[in-house]
Amino acid sequence: MRAQRSGTIVNITSMGGKVHSPLGGWYHATKFALEALSDCLRIEVKPFGLDVVVIEPGGIATEWGGIAADKLREASAAGSGAYAAQGGAVATALSSEGNEGRNSPPSVVADAIGEAVTARRPKTRYAVGFGARPLLAARTVLPDRAYDALITRATGVPTGDAATR
Repeated sequence: MRAQRSGTIVNITSMGGKVHSPLGGWYHATKFALEALSDCLRIEVKPFGLDVVVIEPGGIATEWGGIAADKLREASAAGSGAYAAQGGAVATALSSEGNEGRNSPPSVVADAIGEAVTARRPKTRYAVGFGARPLLAARTVLPDRAYDALITRATGVPTGDAATR
């Protein structure tokens, strides 16, 4: 691509590279890192005529939610550890039929990639899939604690005394 002085590098991250949720630090850390790597790379390869694009999917209809929920239940000591209440709430939110029914088809990611690689001047980011744009907008406009409260309510994570029972 450098030799031809054109091309587009597409990195698939997640809206999880800009937002955070309880017990997702391990996941969000990897996505935040890929966002930063992509931002740096975009500046570094610009002199060679290259573009770097980030695709930030939201909820996509895959097995990811169920797998993540199962792993979270295991890691939170299956109902008896200090994080069991949080783990159970987040796992339930991840695997709920309501969420699964709203998730977008994987084709929205493929369409965004197609749009990015064929655009004369691609956007730097493409937020696609269920919830991506509204959550990214909320994260931009809400103060940290207000966003934390929104996500805590959305995931059903217990707060206060209920969290330590």
